[in-house]
Amino acid sequence: MSGELTSLEAVLEKHLPEDELAEVRRILYGKSAKGLEISEESINRGEEGGYEVAGWRMTADLEETRPPRKVTLALIQNQIVLPTDAPIVDQITALHKRVGSILENAGKSGANIVCLQEAWTMPFAFCTREKHPWTQFAEPAETGATTAFLSEIAAKYRMVIISPILERDEDHGDILWNTAVIIDHNGKFLGKTRKNHIPRVGDFNESTYYSEGNTGHRVFGTIYGKLAVNICYGRHHPQNWMMYGVNGAEIVFNPSATVGALSEPMWPIEARNAAIANSYFTCAINRVGTEQFPREFTSADGKPAHKDFGHFYGSSYVAAPDGSRTPGLSRTKDGLLLVEVDLNLCRQIKDKWCFRMTQRLDLYAESLTAAVKLDYKPDVHQ
Repeated sequence: MSGELTSLEAVLEKHLPEDELAEVRRILYGKSAKGLEISEESINRGEEGGYEVAGWRMTADLEETRPPRKVTLALIQNQIVLPTDAPIVDQITALHKRVGSILENAGKSGANIVCLQEAWTMPFAFCTREKHPWTQFAEPAETGATTAFLSEIAAKYRMVIISPILERDEDHGDILWNTAVIIDHNGKFLGKTRKNHIPRVGDFNESTYYSEGNTGHRVFGTIYGKLAVNICYGRHHPQNWMMYGVNGAEIVFNPSATVGALSEPMWPIEARNAAIANSYFTCAINRVGTEQFPREFTSADGKPAHKDFGHFYGSSYVAAPDGSRTPGLSRTKDGLLLVEVDLNLCRQIKDKWCFRMTQRLDLYAESLTAAVKLDYKPDVHQ
């Protein structure tokens, strides 16, 4: 990762005078997020573990008829721990240990809901188009070792944990899915949701392994609020974001694995746009680091074969329905982002901007019903 920028924020802080920096942040990020007080112990645990710990607060107006609905969200981004040619069980165990220690810090720091990155228990090997050994990382959503491991941590700290994994569906022919498991604050399996949109771009050869999900746009009611999970490539589809809002989500998590050469200009925009358009909070989580694979593969673009996917640039952040967002985590380093939000802001922004009131679902439904028919003709007038 030599030569990679640590973060956009670090560059701005280094080169801009303080008064100009404040104005640039306002333009880039909207209403300034306030610093969240983080204990010295939490910071020290991060330093000892070699990962960044950052905290922010996103506030709402006080109301006379409703108390604040403050929830602390935690996002974890991380590199793989062992080389990709290490034994499979060793790789999984090392990631459990690494991420487990960060989860412990999140719990001790007061996190209520934690989301991990896409396919967090494995390298993102779908670029290789090889089935083995990579499919051996798959496990059942309900009864797999990862769900059992996280259930103990969830119950210990009364945290809801979102765990995106490669799922082995043993009830339906042992097929694979890209799945997020939701574990409730008691450590119980609450449910699962699958990736709706599968990329076919660059080295993202995921359709070699699994198909589009079949769970729709599920929203999960927890003691902390209603959440949904829009896995990775689904962030490029506004209708996907919209349907989670239609189903009542207050927070939508976007666990991802994406590289700088392909998507980085889009990254700061898409989750933030979704938060604005749907009057909910969004959480964008991306893995970090460059993963080397044992054998070369090509991108079908005429360029030389290579052994790495590119640089996963982290930069995880939270966006609010008023258009504001937090600074991102590092582009090069593991990190824990803690963000206290007030869910009352969702309704306050609905009242202010009326995006949900002025939405024309009836019109969209009529138009889309026509558009999916074989005899559809675009409504173009010349």
